[in-house]
Amino acid sequence: MPQKSPYTRRSLLAAALTCLVPLVAFAAQTAPPAAAGQRRAPAGNRPQPDARTQEVGLGLEGPANSNLPTIFLVGDSTVRNGHGTGSDGLWGWGAPIADLFDPDKVNVVNRAIGGLASHSFISAGHWENTLAMVKPGDFVLIQFGHNDGPINIPGAKPVPDAAAGSAPARPATPLAAATPGAPPRPPMINVGGSLPGTGDETYEATGRDGKTETIHTFGWYMRKYVNDVKAKGATPVLCSLVPRKIWKDGKTVRQTSTFRGWTQQVAEQEHADFVDLNEIIARKYDALGETTVESLFGDPHTHTNMAGAVLNAECVVAGLRALPGDPIAKYLSPRGKQIEPYKP
Repeated sequence: MPQKSPYTRRSLLAAALTCLVPLVAFAAQTAPPAAAGQRRAPAGNRPQPDARTQEVGLGLEGPANSNLPTIFLVGDSTVRNGHGTGSDGLWGWGAPIADLFDPDKVNVVNRAIGGLASHSFISAGHWENTLAMVKPGDFVLIQFGHNDGPINIPGAKPVPDAAAGSAPARPATPLAAATPGAPPRPPMINVGGSLPGTGDETYEATGRDGKTETIHTFGWYMRKYVNDVKAKGATPVLCSLVPRKIWKDGKTVRQTSTFRGWTQQVAEQEHADFVDLNEIIARKYDALGETTVESLFGDPHTHTNMAGAVLNAECVVAGLRALPGDPIAKYLSPRGKQIEPYKP
C-alpha cells in the first residue's frame, strides 16, 4: 500500500479555504457582457483590474500572524500555479513548502502569480502591495525567468528562455501609420518581459494596450527586488529558475548563461543570498531519471504535479539550509528538519 503523503491534508485544506474567496472578487475581474449588437472591445483595450482586485480574485493573502516573522514567496506559476488549488493537477512549489515550516514560528506567504515576469510583477502593482507587508526580520524569496523572455529589440539577437528549442521572442515591428503619410507608430510588443542581461540599458516600447513603457534588463529588476527588501530591514534571497523537463544526452538541461547566470550575478553584486534551484533540482532529476521525472509533471515540460512540487519545495529548503548560518533552521517543522543542507 503506498505511503500517505505528509502534505495531503494541509494542502487540501489550503485549497478549500482559497476557494471561499467572495464571488464578487471574481466578478470584478471579468469584463461585462457586450450589449446586443455591440462588439466587445479587443482584449488588449479592455480596462484591466487593479492589482489588489486581481490578488483578491486569485486568493492571495497576507501573513496569518503579524507578530511572527514571514517568509514571502515572489515568482511565477512554478511557485504558485493559478489560484493555488491544484487546477488541472498543477502545483507550484510554494504550496507544499508551507508544511516544511512551523506555523507557530513563522508565516509562509505565497504571493507568486502565474504568467508574470520580473518586470510585469512590478509594473502591474503586485510588488508594491507585497512590499507593503514586509517588515524587519522577514525573508523574501524571489524566483523569475520563465516568463521574462527578453524583449527582442529589432536587429538584436534573440535570447531564448529556459526551454531548449523554444521559439524565440518575436521581433518588435513598427505598426502602420493610422493616417497615410504619417510616421509609423512605435513598435508594439509584449512589454511584460525584460531586456536581456544585467546592465542599465532601457528600451521604450508600446504594449498591446497602447501605452508606452520603459523596459529595463532582467538584472535591473532583480536588483530592485533586492534593494527594496533590504530597505525594509528584511532578507532577500534570489533563487534561480527551476529547470524544465527537458533532457539532452541523458541529463536535465541547465539554464546557465542567461537567467540562471544573471540571477547569480546580481546576487553576488548586491551581496544577497542565492539559492541555485536550477542546479539543485536538475541534479535530483538526473539521479531519478527521465521515466520517474515524467511522473512529476502535469504538462509537457514546465509545471509540476503535487509530487513534483513537493520535491522542488524540499530542494528549496535544502538550498536555504546551505546558506551561511542556516538562517531558516529555527523555523522548520519536524518534517523540514529532516531535510539536509544542499551540498554541491
